[in-house]
Amino acid sequence: MTSYNELIWQISGQQGEGINAAGDILASVLNQSGYYLYGYREFASRIKGGHTHYRLRISQVPVGAISHKLHLLIAMDQKTLDVQEHYLVPNSIVLADDNLNTENTKMRHNVIKAPITPLAMEQGNRIGKNLVCLGMSIAIMDLQLALFEKNISSRFQRKGQATVETNLKALKAGYNWALENNLAGKLSLSEGDGKQRLFLLGNQAAAMGAIMAGCRLLPAYPITPATEIMEYMSKYLPELGGAVVQTEDEIAAITMAVGAAYAGVRAMTATSGPGLSLMTEAIGLSGMTEISVVVVDAQRGGPSTGLPTKHEQSDLLSAIFGTHGEIPKIVMTPTSVAYCFYQTIRAFNLAEKYQCPVIVLTDVALSLGKQSVDLFNLEDVKVERGKLLFDMGEYQDEGMLFQRYAFTPSGVSARSVPGTPDGVHQVTGLEHDETGLPSEDRALRTAMMDKRLSKIPDLLPNSTNYHGPANPDYLLIGYGSTYGPIAEACRMLVKDGVSVGHLQLLIVWPFPIAEMDLNMDSAKGIFVIENNATGQLLKLFNMFSPYDRKTKSIRKYNGRPFVPIEIYLKIYDSIKGEL
Repeated sequence: MTSYNELIWQISGQQGEGINAAGDILASVLNQSGYYLYGYREFASRIKGGHTHYRLRISQVPVGAISHKLHLLIAMDQKTLDVQEHYLVPNSIVLADDNLNTENTKMRHNVIKAPITPLAMEQGNRIGKNLVCLGMSIAIMDLQLALFEKNISSRFQRKGQATVETNLKALKAGYNWALENNLAGKLSLSEGDGKQRLFLLGNQAAAMGAIMAGCRLLPAYPITPATEIMEYMSKYLPELGGAVVQTEDEIAAITMAVGAAYAGVRAMTATSGPGLSLMTEAIGLSGMTEISVVVVDAQRGGPSTGLPTKHEQSDLLSAIFGTHGEIPKIVMTPTSVAYCFYQTIRAFNLAEKYQCPVIVLTDVALSLGKQSVDLFNLEDVKVERGKLLFDMGEYQDEGMLFQRYAFTPSGVSARSVPGTPDGVHQVTGLEHDETGLPSEDRALRTAMMDKRLSKIPDLLPNSTNYHGPANPDYLLIGYGSTYGPIAEACRMLVKDGVSVGHLQLLIVWPFPIAEMDLNMDSAKGIFVIENNATGQLLKLFNMFSPYDRKTKSIRKYNGRPFVPIEIYLKIYDSIKGEL
């Protein structure tokens, strides 16, 4: 019997049929068994109904992207049979509910009709179809049934023993059917390494990072795909003396966060593109008043309401330039679930160090995609609060007003919070002098603008992440969740003998051109890879670099993230004449 080192499993059907629950149960057990996982959900922008799927990549080595392959496909609705055929590989298994029409399917592969709905009905509950499918999958992949029984018993215990028993019966019915039909072990998985890892959404990791960084207030308005940050923090922040406030809109959320930061609380808000648009004026207020605030923008398809549940990276230029006037700002772009944790912590430290807004850009694939993550190293977590004063004596003479916006060589002034003796100062969105009093003096205006805009250096440390030879022939550049697909495409190109490097941006503003130059100078070709229609990262790149003549753009904006093979094929086709 052949054992697979990597398998891609998918269950597809209508929203409300437990698609996500089946995927989560399978992933939970496999994670405990020491497999590396990457899970991705695609779902419609409605509460119930509409086609959805959960795809799980199961591997013995780390994986950071969805795959173009499918080994085991469970079809609970007709659309699955119509749209998933091109993912299947030789020896794939397709299980279709026996009420579906398989005669006219577009699939060229053999489709096995399985009594998914009848088996669920025999156990007394139609909604148990997902667990019937899971039982079949367990048998086909030669996994231990007892591990799943234990997981289901624990997961559904709060709903009562009757619910637990019904679900267990559905699971066993699917498992036994697969055994009786000689499907057991057809796609047997090699054993995992048994090591303990986390299996997290990017949103969960970002929320964990915020809590570890000392964030104690999250005002936010629910919006896909950022809402899980609210859900996670609402569960744990109250236990730490913090609070999550569901505001009436995004304007209230950002202004509440700015107000809390002024009062000395580490605060954050989380939103998506439409919400970020509403927040731009208050982000400008943060920049003018030099109050730190962190905003997570989980990008989705736009413009307007756009594609609320689909993937895109089209907020890049909006996040950087989307305020009237000019302010200091930092825009960070985590590359993986693990980086969502560490970069969110760093976002708070940078926000307070430079007293400015920091935007953390994620996207659907990163915020709602699940990845295996090594246990976080909490010893590396440091909270740095910048020039926050609790004793004003050494900073001002007795009887003098506190110069909150004093000119300093670094551009960063000492700050106090309400209640600090002798630390009182005025805060206004108007241009102001060193004490905060409004002023329209021309020389002061110029000096204050220079002070604010000089606070952040042109290059922040560790703004990029590079893998590859020192002087590659070809360089691939991306940001955010493109990291996984690009990294895998690079491995494919290396196998073909291509000299290729991979440069991923962790901070896109200030734009780290000085750090990027180290790898770009000798490259014959540079490929900028992003999920938007207009090449926003390429435009930003060409603003700062002299390399525009050898740059090419690879873009995808159909609401789906890249799969590695797409990047590989586009680059190989572009350079094959030079090899």
